[in-house]
Amino acid sequence: MNDKNTYRLLSQINSPEDLRRLPVEQLPQVCKELRQDIIDELADNPGHFASSLGVVELTVALHYVYHTPYDRIVWDVGHQAYGHKILTGRRERFSTNRKLHGLRPFPSPSESEYDTFTCGHASNSISAALGMAVASANKGEKDRHIVAVIGDGSMSGGLAFEGLNNASSTPNDILIILNDNNMSIDRSVGGMAHYFHQLHTSDFYNRLRFAASQKLFNWGWLDDERRKSLIRFNNSLKSLISKQQNVFEGMNIRYFGPSDGHNVIELVHTLRTLKEMKGPKLFHIHTIKGKGFKPAEKAADVWHAPGKFDKETGERIEVDTSNLPPRYQDVFGETLLELAQKNPRIVGVTPAMPSGCSMNILMKAMPDRAFDVGIAEGHAVTFSGGMAQDGLVPFCNIYSSFAQRAYDNIIHDIAIERLHVIFCLDRAGLVGEDGPTHHGAFDLAALRPIPHLTISSPLDERELRRLMYTAQLPDMGPFVIRYPRGRGEHQDWKCPLEPVEIGKGRLLKDGKDIALLSLGPIGNLAARAIDLFEQQQAEKGLPLTVAHYDMRFLKPLDESILHEVGTRFSKIVTLEDGVIRGGLGTAVLEYMADHGFTPMVKRMGLPDLFVEHGSIPELRHIVGIDTDGVIAQLGSISNNS
Repeated sequence: MNDKNTYRLLSQINSPEDLRRLPVEQLPQVCKELRQDIIDELADNPGHFASSLGVVELTVALHYVYHTPYDRIVWDVGHQAYGHKILTGRRERFSTNRKLHGLRPFPSPSESEYDTFTCGHASNSISAALGMAVASANKGEKDRHIVAVIGDGSMSGGLAFEGLNNASSTPNDILIILNDNNMSIDRSVGGMAHYFHQLHTSDFYNRLRFAASQKLFNWGWLDDERRKSLIRFNNSLKSLISKQQNVFEGMNIRYFGPSDGHNVIELVHTLRTLKEMKGPKLFHIHTIKGKGFKPAEKAADVWHAPGKFDKETGERIEVDTSNLPPRYQDVFGETLLELAQKNPRIVGVTPAMPSGCSMNILMKAMPDRAFDVGIAEGHAVTFSGGMAQDGLVPFCNIYSSFAQRAYDNIIHDIAIERLHVIFCLDRAGLVGEDGPTHHGAFDLAALRPIPHLTISSPLDERELRRLMYTAQLPDMGPFVIRYPRGRGEHQDWKCPLEPVEIGKGRLLKDGKDIALLSLGPIGNLAARAIDLFEQQQAEKGLPLTVAHYDMRFLKPLDESILHEVGTRFSKIVTLEDGVIRGGLGTAVLEYMADHGFTPMVKRMGLPDLFVEHGSIPELRHIVGIDTDGVIAQLGSISNNS
């Protein structure tokens, strides 16, 4: 494929400055080429596909109208930002996107001056943009424009409304662009999703109103205070006539739209008008997630991150997994349905990830007992608490990194009253190509200090089933089960549902020289490493043996195991797929110190830094918690006297 022929205009754009030199009539061709480039790139190098296709025209229009990077574009989530990356000098490197040491999976100020704020979790763009606007005003930068682009369901997050509320009362000129595609990852749900589909305001009316306000300002008849009063009166009058209240204008934020988000020339015209308008504004556009690629348009949820695909036929290239163990998330989904069929008090809750966590299995079978609450993790937790308060048993499934957003809710709304909510933290530990915003690194260390929590992690899929069964038994209180992204260990995973004794670990393999204590599925890696280490030692004529304990529970800890280990062993290694500070290793050190044991303890886990993106095997090797790393640590501690 000849790049210059296929991408006649795009190949000449190395920065937004190059884009802005083009006549506006050529922008549709730029959009066509940019969309094709995203398709070409992601067919072989998987990533977030449909979202970026849906905002091609908006991305081009924004960089055409605004003087980036001086003007700030704040993206929300970052699923939408591939076109932005390509237009801002990263096209030649885009093939490295999401790969180890390559372009980051989401916009990051550490990567480019065009990336104005970290985005990976939803709903933060309005708050960040407002902060930038206040900072610019403080520095006297009256010509700097700030734009927040929020979409893919992010407006359902509570932080977005906190930002809107503050923007309505703080002097600013920010523009909020609502990219309304009726999607997050699965389809958007709730009243706001319905509201956006019903919302309408006349473009002619808005243009007339803007022209009139400009005249009144120029004549000196309108100042900021009078303007706010006039907006309130005008909004009330408009609501009375139309019999419809506009939630944004009810907050003194001017509303424009909805408009066609795929008409790039019209977008440029509107953005130029809004650019010079004073006060906070919201521009509502309708887009199609997956626009320009028919299979993605028809099934945007499937094509959110589809993996590799044939760009000519639209067929996804799927690997035969029939001989592989199941994914942990599918074991969760199947087991949840099985438990719900036996226990009528069980319900499921997920914040916008029913297919991502496999709660869609329960939703399909029992739609009245599974709830997708949208991108609202804090609400998901407190909503679960409300149901538990009155006798239901909610399984609240949240990705580990997203659960960080609900920390106070877990403490205040669940733990204090020991409410029977079961938190299933999917994607715990390193998650791979999505990088530092998505690694489930902090849950163990963050949750361990909270009273009343039971915190567990299964060694494999069978243990996941047993822990889920145990967690829903009467009088259990708040119960955390963490498990990783990816596949388990057994094809025959559907074991009988039996209870696990709370706070009880187990000895997987006895030994006499070193004790290795692991928590969760990474214990399978440890078992393989122990076998290899003992073989290597035997070949050297040094028959060292390692005892391996699966702790199962971080809280309560199995103190009988710790007492046995403290009594029998002078050398201990701990292994966990979480931050090294505050998790299992720290808990073991605390126990040994508190009970007068003085062994040498080597802790293995994620270091005190944000781990980059890459495949999970690559990242485990970098941080030293792969098989080689465990063998090296066992060798190191065995050589210390």
